[in-house]
Formats: sequence, structure tokens, C-alpha cells
Amino acid sequence: MLAKRIIACLDVKDQVVVKGRRFENLIYGGDPVELAKRYVELGVDELVFLDITATHEKRKTLVELVEKIAENINIPFTVGGGINSLELASELIYKGADKVSINSAAVENPQLITQIADRFGSQAVVVAIDVKKTEIGYEVFTVSGRKRTGIKYETHLVEMQKRGAGELLITSIDKDGMQEGYDIETVRIAKSLTNLPVIVSGGAGKMEHFLEAFLAGADAALAASIFHFGQINIPELKKFLKENGIQVRLN
Repeated sequence: MLAKRIIACLDVKDQVVVKGRRFENLIYGGDPVELAKRYVELGVDELVFLDITATHEKRKTLVELVEKIAENINIPFTVGGGINSLELASELIYKGADKVSINSAAVENPQLITQIADRFGSQAVVVAIDVKKTEIGYEVFTVSGRKRTGIKYETHLVEMQKRGAGELLITSIDKDGMQEGYDIETVRIAKSLTNLPVIVSGGAGKMEHFLEAFLAGADAALAASIFHFGQINIPELKKFLKENGIQVRLN
């Protein structure tokens, strides 16, 4: 059985790490390069770097910052934000990203998922899906949670696997930053409809929330503010999970 992964997320705006609630009310969280280095020392399994306003501001992900972070870490590193072409995805991978995370473009141009998978392999493509409960059930949102798509979560999951996605990063907008627990139902749905690894995101506030996510079938659990501000210590979290029967990598 593969070890479950703990992932730290660096949401970056104006070249600094920020964090908010339900994708709004952003507060400063630190320098991305320094935080990345610290997470490697603490034993985090992977990093995700999201340029959270790139799509909204219609600009490219900060390629230079990606390169700088990649030079300072030795763990898998995923980059997302404003990636809407094979050329940009290729540039980021060549600059040091192990994977690219595609969100809005996966809805607007699903063929991009196939193009990246064909060139670099499915393992290099993470499809990020931001969902919120609406009158249609779980609805997919794009542009950092700003835009409704009218697309059902279940439909999008199946389509993304068909297109060649190698991994799913599922974020609950309702739960984001609330620290009341992940939306476990989104994990169960994804695992029932696809055979892809699932990263759950949005809502972690205590160690038990990670345990709940893994018991529900998540392959990895992502968090941001609780790690940035020291609310949860990563080595202690892994020890807690190990003691509760979850296979994790220990330093």
C-alpha cells in the first residue's frame, strides 16, 4: 500500500504567500521560498504552489519564482495558476515543477489535459477542482472560486479521467479556511467514480481531520494556514496518523 501524503500549499499573490477563508479575506502568510525550504526540513511529502490570481488577472504564473523554489527543495512540487497552454505547462515543468495543476483551463479547454499528458505522462497532470454546494448539488467553480460553471462535480470527474488526468486536487470552497474539517463526501464521490489518486483540500483544522480524510479514501491531504501559522506540527501529525493505523513516511 502506498503511503498517504501530507501536502503543504503555498497560495501566492503578489509574490507572497497568503491565506483566507472561502477564497476571500486574504492575509499575509510569509515568503514562498523560505516557507518551501522550511517545509522540506519539517518532512512534508509534497508542495503545491498556486498563483491564485493569475487566471483572474489574465497573466502567466510567476515562472521565475517557480524556478527559485524548485532550486531550493528536493521533494515533488506542483505548480498551478493561469496555466492555459501546453507551452506554459512545458515551461514550468522545464523550470523545475514535477507536475502542473490545471483548474479553470480544464473546464474551458479539456483537450489541454490530454496534450500535457501525451507530452509528459499523466503523472505530470493534476486537475484541480473547486466545488461548492448549489441547487444542482456539488457544482464546479473556476477563476479561484469566482465563476459558476453549471457543471456537476460528478460529470467533471469522469471527464477529467477520460482526458488523461493523473491526479485530482479537490477543494471545497464552503470549507476553505474554516478549519472545521474537510468535505469528506467529495472524496468518497471521487473515489467511487474514478481510479485516480485524490488530494483533498479545504477545511483542515486539527489532526483528526486528516485522519478522517484518509479513512474516507483520500490519498493525500493538503493544508495551508494551519501549517503556515504553526497550528499543526507536521512531524507530530505524521506520528499521530501512524499511531492511528495510517501508513505515512516518517523522517
